[in-house]
Amino acid sequence: MRATTMTTRLPVFRLPLLVLASVLVLAGAPARAQNIVVMVNGDPITDFDIEQRSKLEQLTTQKIPGRQDVINVLIDDKIKLKEGKKYGVDPGASDIGQSYDGMAQRMRISPDQLTKSLESKGVRPDTLKNRMRSEMVWTSLVRGRFKEKLLISEKDVADKVREGGDEKLQIEGTEYKMQPIVLIVPRGSSAAFQETRMKEAEQYRSRVGSCEEANSLFRSTPNATIRDSVTKTTADLPEGLRKVLDDTAIGHLTAPEVTKSGIEMVVLCSRKPTTIDTPKKREIREKMYTEKYEKTQRAYLDELRKAAMIEYRNH
Repeated sequence: MRATTMTTRLPVFRLPLLVLASVLVLAGAPARAQNIVVMVNGDPITDFDIEQRSKLEQLTTQKIPGRQDVINVLIDDKIKLKEGKKYGVDPGASDIGQSYDGMAQRMRISPDQLTKSLESKGVRPDTLKNRMRSEMVWTSLVRGRFKEKLLISEKDVADKVREGGDEKLQIEGTEYKMQPIVLIVPRGSSAAFQETRMKEAEQYRSRVGSCEEANSLFRSTPNATIRDSVTKTTADLPEGLRKVLDDTAIGHLTAPEVTKSGIEMVVLCSRKPTTIDTPKKREIREKMYTEKYEKTQRAYLDELRKAAMIEYRNH
């Protein structure tokens, strides 16, 4: 089947030259790689590209993708990259390398191990890197060009909350003001020394009844430090820590914990209701942003597709 969509005008004589150039570039590759399936703005997509992307999609989703779905994704990638170059958004090899290394780190493996894992499944590392490049370019383009359009105001969130009929979401947040305290335990210290410091921490807990007392005490205590105060809302803290802070009296210290720095505690300076943010409001805001982003990027991509020259060849 041959279908041609051309809304960007190019001189007719250029197309054979573009195809010839792409074949020459691929001359050293396996025969299957020379089978061009689609030309997108003069840039080829081959059977080999489709096969590689299909394997990657199957590896990441655990589902076998449809051939046309993969072709559409590859077409979109070509269009996105071309649009990126138009606006000077073109990640370098180091940017892609950092993204690749970051993925390996999140998987708790080395980049070399990631490469070997991909290759064992028949996927070339460049296939993943090409997908990363497209995603980086597109995210940067959409967020950069439509920054104002993607803004979610507090009024938008409040209106959405009211639509859900739960006015309590406006006041269910809590703002905590606190100061971290560390009793230093040098690396390599004995268990007995650590136990001694834990007992000291418990003694300090019984003596402190306000942030002022904590500052006065720990700023003059050897091998101890009190850090600057920080303010966090319920949306910033994990549930476990929120419960600890809710169970701690104002001006008092949380139970001591052993960390890499030593014995750590927190003095709770204040705890009060807030409408700044709540876990539910943040969830609503993120969902609204995602919906707006998806709608915006889809419309943008559809517009670019209509203006692209897409020619199916052996399909």
